[in-house]
Amino acid sequence: MNAAPALAAADVCKHFALGDQTVEVLRGVSLCAEKGQSLALVGPSGSGKSTLLHLLGTLEPPTSGQIAIGGQDPLALPEPQLARFRNQHIGFVFQNHHLLPQYSALENALIPTLAFPQADRRERARDLLTAVDLEERLHHRPAELSGGECQRVAVARALINQPGLLLCDEPTGSLDRQTATTVADLLFTLHRAEQAALVIATHDLELAARCDRRLLLREGTCVEA
Repeated sequence: MNAAPALAAADVCKHFALGDQTVEVLRGVSLCAEKGQSLALVGPSGSGKSTLLHLLGTLEPPTSGQIAIGGQDPLALPEPQLARFRNQHIGFVFQNHHLLPQYSALENALIPTLAFPQADRRERARDLLTAVDLEERLHHRPAELSGGECQRVAVARALINQPGLLLCDEPTGSLDRQTATTVADLLFTLHRAEQAALVIATHDLELAARCDRRLLLREGTCVEA
């Protein structure tokens, strides 16, 4: 029997109330990403890319439709169990790295492990930071790192719990072209090595072209690009 896809969304809708009106941000979006596959979400600003990532990451529920991660319906879980599921199965990388300034690169990479400690996580954090060429910067704080180095720490942090799904919202959007390419190279190398499904929302067509598949969001709907 075939394994369940890493991510499956079926007929997902998201509506927001704005005064006495209802704004339909997403209207019947369906997509699927297999283990180790990369998927780019492209489209104009306001097309719903970030909203869709938030739904896929279980940060908020859809108005209707279903989302399954590794064959499980995380939104059916009570909040404490949902938080644990999200922590263990989903990694996030955002445009701004969101590192905690008072902690070192190594400590920032370990933050997702603090709620549910495991003995081998510190060694894994070191290995991941070495994989993103930061083995000499483990004890540097964010203010002592470049923007690209901080984003590489964020990539390591996202992968620390070996998630099956990696969600990235404009992960290279605040970086210069050369640094963006370096971060993207590392992101793709690591997601393939870890066999995590990778979903990237981006305006960068070069970055999108590197993904296995591209989906275009426009006016709340989604089509293969």
